[in-house]
Amino acid sequence: MSNKKPFYITTTLPYVNAEPHIGHALEFIRADLIARSKKLAGFDVFFNTGTDEHGIKVYQKAKQLNLDPQVYVDQASAKFKEILPMLGMATNVDDIKFNFIRTTDKHHILAAQAFWNLVKENGEKAQDGPYIYKKNYSIKYCVGCELEKTESELVNGRCSLHPLQELEIIAEENYFFKFSAFQKKLLELYENRPGFVIPSTRQNEIRAFVERGLEDFSISRLASKMPWGVPVPGDPTQVMYVWFDALVDYISAIGWPDDEIALKKEPGAFKKWWVETGGVVQYCGKDNLRQQTAMWQSMLMAAGLTPSKNVIINGFVTGEGGIKMSKSLGNVVNPLDIVKEYGTDALRYYVAREVSPFEDSPFTLEKFKEAYNANLANGVGNLTSRIMKMSEANLKPISVSPDLAKEFTDALEHYDIKSACDVVWEKISVLDSMIQKEEPFKKLKVEATKAQALELIEKLVRGLADIALHLEVIMPETAAKIQGCIKLNKVPAEPLFMRK
Repeated sequence: MSNKKPFYITTTLPYVNAEPHIGHALEFIRADLIARSKKLAGFDVFFNTGTDEHGIKVYQKAKQLNLDPQVYVDQASAKFKEILPMLGMATNVDDIKFNFIRTTDKHHILAAQAFWNLVKENGEKAQDGPYIYKKNYSIKYCVGCELEKTESELVNGRCSLHPLQELEIIAEENYFFKFSAFQKKLLELYENRPGFVIPSTRQNEIRAFVERGLEDFSISRLASKMPWGVPVPGDPTQVMYVWFDALVDYISAIGWPDDEIALKKEPGAFKKWWVETGGVVQYCGKDNLRQQTAMWQSMLMAAGLTPSKNVIINGFVTGEGGIKMSKSLGNVVNPLDIVKEYGTDALRYYVAREVSPFEDSPFTLEKFKEAYNANLANGVGNLTSRIMKMSEANLKPISVSPDLAKEFTDALEHYDIKSACDVVWEKISVLDSMIQKEEPFKKLKVEATKAQALELIEKLVRGLADIALHLEVIMPETAAKIQGCIKLNKVPAEPLFMRK
């Protein structure tokens, strides 16, 4: 067992009813950046992602394709797993335990059922219980969100996030979770931990939602109508509502309830990754705010488990002018197309620095190409070539031991990835300015200033090594190439980034 302090981070699990898109890539990459930064800071990291494979929209997609649901999710999940190396994910990095969980995994299904039983048992003993009960009801339901919708949430009778989908009317007898019993506890959580939801505007938003009062929500579906789900313990006529099942992955991934899983029965795994860390750090989109910061936290409370550590809320990636991306509008950006054309690290750079860390941001190929040429090809790529050309011709290999800048680590502590990137590109700007101002290539030609030039070139190499260390978090492939050039004291064999 490692003596390093543990840190646990997870993405949400994307539904497998659609192809991987730029929004998925953004969340994967940002979580990866934080995982790598914690690894550099000396933590032992558990990094979880995977696929959410139950629910109505997955079932409907399988039927549409005339496939057995299990066959369909096997194929779809494989697509998500295959793209991870293309995004530069830390799937094989020392001190980062990378885990890919599927909600159809046997160990997850057993954990979801154990969680249900625990919540039910606790509710039977509680003064404000029961926490799980059965009743008849009728609701308007958005399949896209997998959520019930009230009239106040609708625009022209449809979900504002999925205006092209008709709402379904669900009228049946299901099990319910007593969400209303946790209003006070949730408000206390937000009050006692003002940085629980990041950014603060989202914490204010969810607090206002909870203050307005909570409605109990359905946590099962009739198996005769929608059989694709985790069976409810003790009632084969019902399957679990997808959110109640899927959210449990954050604890089933780290061994709850029996330290099993991908952790190979590691003794004390759940204690290490949940209790000692203060809970999981979760990344999710703003359309997951209610589910992740209120529903899931109340479910944890009902199970007698501590809440998550932090929930970081991403904005949406949009087309030009803030228009939502859609195939019909022709403004969808495929992350794999970008990787094939520009490389993995170019995509990582863009979603880290050019896209707002918390608010909606447009993503167009024109903007991407402009940023690529300015900040990668003409920026760090050109700088590396200029410095290493002078070093190779005039210096012997030097030993370097850079440190991470405090402003860089502070920004990442607050999950402000853009500000952390800005610190690095300011360092790049400083070295560029130093070359332009001091002109070491001219000083080398004059005997009286040659020693000064050599000292300056060494300073530039050390500055480049400093940049490379920071890039280990943001652009690991590029960082490794720069570090290799410094170690061998050689110019890159080819430009780090070809101008497009």
